[in-house]
Amino acid sequence: MQDNSREIVSAQAGIHERLADVLGRHAAHPYRKPYAAFNVDAWRQVRAAWGGAAPLILDTGCGVGVSTLRLAREHPDHFVVGVDQSADRLGRGKAEPVPDNALFVRADLIDLWRLMADDGVRLAQHWMLYPNPWPKPQHLQRRWHGHPVFPLLLRLGGVLELRTNWRIYADEHAYALKALTGETVPVEAWHPDDALTAFERKYLGSGHRLWRVRHDLGRPD
Repeated sequence: MQDNSREIVSAQAGIHERLADVLGRHAAHPYRKPYAAFNVDAWRQVRAAWGGAAPLILDTGCGVGVSTLRLAREHPDHFVVGVDQSADRLGRGKAEPVPDNALFVRADLIDLWRLMADDGVRLAQHWMLYPNPWPKPQHLQRRWHGHPVFPLLLRLGGVLELRTNWRIYADEHAYALKALTGETVPVEAWHPDDALTAFERKYLGSGHRLWRVRHDLGRPD
């Protein structure tokens, strides 16, 4: 049976006209909101489970964790952390046991990224799979590349891969990466043989076009 997920509708026809100004302001003024205690505890949990030896993969906004489990299977010599702010999503039944090289943690990513950067963490891979696109133009700064924390999260390094079903989100993400790193980053049409997340499966089943932005921000030391 075919899925019926709706296409994203927005008043935006292209990259937001204010994106360049927003990126410049955020790069010049680091985000300094105080950390929430539960996010500090979450980072301590991650750090203790990881131990710092294995290359680290971060699955941002992992939802129910399908992608986290698959990444852990495919990279047995890495440690994979799936992060989501919803305890309900993280607690839903898993089709397989959580392997020793994976961990699920509830946290606010804005704090977690900053705590990791403060500790000098360098990622091997960073996955941003189908984030909420916030398609209304007035919600630019709710998109990850429009948020004040975005310049800082690039310090985590690693291969950063975004996937989305909204071309404008992909274009803006690539634009933000070029503005902050000076490197041109392509936007690719994406046709996976096997869906990595439940959202990817749903969008494919609904006939959506998918997009990928992949950029190497630097390897761990």
